[in-house]
Order: sequence, then structure tokens, then C-alpha cells
Amino acid sequence: MVGAPSPAVRRRAGFTLIELLVVLAIVALLAAIVSPTYFRSVSRARETSLRTSLSVMRDAIDKFAGDLGRYPESLAELVARHYIRAVPVDPVTGRSDSWTETPPPGDAVVTEGVADVHSGAQGKDVDGRPYETY
Repeated sequence: MVGAPSPAVRRRAGFTLIELLVVLAIVALLAAIVSPTYFRSVSRARETSLRTSLSVMRDAIDKFAGDLGRYPESLAELVARHYIRAVPVDPVTGRSDSWTETPPPGDAVVTEGVADVHSGAQGKDVDGRPYETY
């Protein structure tokens, strides 16, 4: 009888339910340990992208004001005059129209236009700082 395996060999051919549950428990434990670190790093990357976008727009506003002697009327004017290619998407809100445009202070020489820009996102970053203070 060459082709018929013995009953002992037939029983050892697969995994038991207990073995599968132990493996799934180990995988779940590892995922539970790694996921907070992963989500924190995603949040940090989003915050870094937000800071970079704000820095680029503020630099463009300063260059616009230096070149033309006035502040832009809106972020769209920065795009129209080619100081930036496009209004960036706020990485926290996922929208490009959520930026909060701030006029110059009342004691400034030029008192109209957009002197600064902030995120319009609600909430706080990983460190507890509100996004609108960036």
C-alpha cells in the first residue's frame, strides 16, 4: 500500500484551531504595540507639512509686499502674480480654502491686504498646541 498515508500522518497535516488563535493573538498584540507609533508619526508628518506650507506662503507674502509695496488682497493674488504656483492644501483639513488670512496690524504703514496666514483647522497637534497658532 504505497499511496495510503497512515492515520497519524493524516492527523498532523494541518493546523489546529488553537495554533491559529495563538498566531492571530500574537499578530494582534504586535499591531496594538505598533499602531500608536504609526499614527503619531503620521500626525507629525501632517504637522510638518502644515508648517512648511505656512512658511512658503508667508515668504511669498513678504516677497509680494517687498516687490509691490503692498500686501496681496488674497492668496489667489499670489497665485495670479506667480509668487506661488497654487494655494496649497491644508494637510490637516484637506482643503485649500480653509486658510485664515490675517490683515496687517492697525499701526502698520500698509493696512490692507493679507499680511499673514494661519491654518483654519480646529483641534490641537500632538503636543497640544492649537493648529490656528501655527
